[in-house]
Amino acid sequence: MTAEILPSILSADFMRLGEQVSILQDAQARALHVDVMDGVFVPSISFGFPVIDSLVAQTNLHLDIHLMIVKPERYLDAFTKYQGSTIVVHAEACEDLAGAAKKIRAAGCRAGAAVNPETDCREVFPVLDLLDEVMVMTVHPGFGGQKMMEEILDKGRILQEEIRRRNLSVHLEVDGGVNRKNIRKVCASGFDQIVCGSAVFRGDIRENLRALREALAGEGQN
Repeated sequence: MTAEILPSILSADFMRLGEQVSILQDAQARALHVDVMDGVFVPSISFGFPVIDSLVAQTNLHLDIHLMIVKPERYLDAFTKYQGSTIVVHAEACEDLAGAAKKIRAAGCRAGAAVNPETDCREVFPVLDLLDEVMVMTVHPGFGGQKMMEEILDKGRILQEEIRRRNLSVHLEVDGGVNRKNIRKVCASGFDQIVCGSAVFRGDIRENLRALREALAGEGQN
């Protein structure tokens, strides 16, 4: 399986964000993960449109925009202006998940649904055919640097089995606590989009990204 690493800018140094995004682009990263937090759905408050506008002006990397906000339907028009981006809403926060997915796609973006650690991933089964991505949280959302709850990885196998059974083309993304020691196990669980925050930005970004890619390439080796 070919998996892609999505650096999460929540772990970036915001005094050097432009520089660090340029480093990622030079290192051939293809996407950035952008966490938008409202202080209600999750305890933390992160960033919103000004930061995303700056990213769009700075880079042509794909944006994977993760909306950790209540009633995300209220803001879909504003976020889907980032044409071609992936917009991910939480199953727990969205009153009409099917309607949100349809609206995101109709606006020219990719639609994603996220599930928290306590949420049964089967809750997204009814809308799988409307999604381009399912994100599984392997930490409690809202804070970077948490240790992965590896037992949650079984959701990847459950989702992958259903996707194959229905012959759908849906990416599986994992978010939370991924590092070079567990990334092979993550990939083996069926995930092909892997969010990495601290594992990329803590220390030398180029070296960290290289080490993560090497760990992925070693998938299946003893």
